[in-house]
Amino acid sequence: MQLSTPSQPAIQIRNLNHSFGHGRLQKQVLFDISLDIQPGEIILMTGPSGSGKTTLLTLVGGLRSAQEGSLKVLGKELLGASTRQLDLARRSHGYIFQAHNLHNSLTAIENVMMGLEVHPQYSREQMQARAAEILAEVGLGDHLDYYPNDLSGGQKQRVAIARALVSRPKLVLADEPTAALDSKSGRNVVELMQKLAKEQGCTILLVTHDNRILDVADRIVHLEDGYLATAPELEIAA
Repeated sequence: MQLSTPSQPAIQIRNLNHSFGHGRLQKQVLFDISLDIQPGEIILMTGPSGSGKTTLLTLVGGLRSAQEGSLKVLGKELLGASTRQLDLARRSHGYIFQAHNLHNSLTAIENVMMGLEVHPQYSREQMQARAAEILAEVGLGDHLDYYPNDLSGGQKQRVAIARALVSRPKLVLADEPTAALDSKSGRNVVELMQKLAKEQGCTILLVTHDNRILDVADRIVHLEDGYLATAPELEIAA
């Protein structure tokens, strides 16, 4: 009988260090980070402002080049990766940011279709159909032709979620996605991310200060002054 082998981590970080600036102005912001995140896990990353959370998120996302250590994302080593290799790696990711980053001149469906433009296998008609399908899944099936200025904050973030998930990515990275939302909208947005990600089998790494959403996590990791640290006792909102 053949034994099954454990799956490879979706994110595997070893002894990662990162600094900004050069020479006497150089400041180290991440120190000896080692972390494994398994496929399908929902990981929330907490910590005070300036602790390095967003820096780590952008390194995982290939938006910055790793400097020292090892950073494997979906089996690809990003340390020493070329600009072209980082660009290819990013095509497997979906991004959701605090500022939803929608284009005000585009409708909801056009904004979501942008998430498919780097995937040449989709025709224009397929892009429209897939974008309409996922907007319906996030509860905006009747808002396809609305412009961002005609949407509420929660609706804009739902469009941003749809754009991030439209290509069925293996990894979703989110930076404070509930920060600009009220309690109910923020909760709805995160539960929607959780539901769609589980259905699509993707991994989520979400940076947050929002104690109201901590219960959606499979695990919580905590950064303090650039180091992985034990999370303080946090009150999880009911």
